[in-house]
Amino acid sequence: MILDLLLDIFRGKALTIPPLDGAFRPNTKLDDEPVLATLSEPDNLLVDGQRLLASSGNAIYSITLAAEPAVVEHFQSPVTALALSPSGELTVGLESGELLLADREVSLPADLRCITALAYADDGTLWLANGSDEHAPSQWAADLMKKGASGSLWKRDANGSAFRKVAGDIAFPYGLHPIDGDVLVSEGWRHQLARFDGSTGNRSTVLAHLPGYPSRLSPAADGGAWLALFAPRNRLIEFVLQEKRYREDMIGQVPPAYWIAPALASNRSFLEPLQCGGIRTMGIHKPWSPSRSYGLVAKLDKNMQPLFSLHSRANGTRHGVCSVAEKDGRLFVASKGGDCVLALDAIAGGF
Repeated sequence: MILDLLLDIFRGKALTIPPLDGAFRPNTKLDDEPVLATLSEPDNLLVDGQRLLASSGNAIYSITLAAEPAVVEHFQSPVTALALSPSGELTVGLESGELLLADREVSLPADLRCITALAYADDGTLWLANGSDEHAPSQWAADLMKKGASGSLWKRDANGSAFRKVAGDIAFPYGLHPIDGDVLVSEGWRHQLARFDGSTGNRSTVLAHLPGYPSRLSPAADGGAWLALFAPRNRLIEFVLQEKRYREDMIGQVPPAYWIAPALASNRSFLEPLQCGGIRTMGIHKPWSPSRSYGLVAKLDKNMQPLFSLHSRANGTRHGVCSVAEKDGRLFVASKGGDCVLALDAIAGGF
């Protein structure tokens, strides 16, 4: 690595992105499935008994096959994280930085204001991801463009004691998956999964060089896990991340919706960047075109290595997947960019 840094001075630095190949080979599985429910920017998915819950803006909805989504709870601030305790208590993180447990506010340290993910271990320990010390969850693009790494990992023991900080210097932790006293964390801006020791906070990399920006993790029935990747990596964005002055000017002069940055949805405005990259032949948008948005879900085995994946490609509409949940052999997928929740069958067969 040191030799590469020295050689880069003379040869220039190549921008390489992991290819969509192997377990990440492209397909159209997410676009092929019918919509289970139409919901504006569905985010967190959670299985509560026989109910499927989904957050959308300031509300939590219950989703069933035979009816329209019904509001379960409404809050004064957008919902940013959901979890269910072993005893069945709903735990909710809000954009305002508040944490509610069974509708009661939980006291948090003053520097914990960006709740991006919550997860309970089997013993009742509550894990919490603080995405950034500088930005709110909805300002994730600004945190990326400023190359933020101020995220942190916190835990509260099952006895209800105060939250304590387990680790810091995490580049936007966006997903949590407890494992045997430790916790697996999806680190968005470093495109990897890291495992943190529950006692010491020591970290080890489990899965690196992901082709997109990982978001939330959820358990799979076979002992593995599901990983949502909310946006793709591409060379233009990787190049912009290396140009500090350009990023500073862009942040100061251009509306966030039109930054050269990842997005949850695209092709909605003629002002968006990368439109010339959306190659069209005879009116058809090529699925392999570079894109700011994408739909991607990966199945991980018990060793947290990818087995297969589900895609909505550049020409698809089920982009911005931030959360998935498995229940009774079905996989539920929340497409925040596509304003819908999907239900997929035949998980065991790899689709």
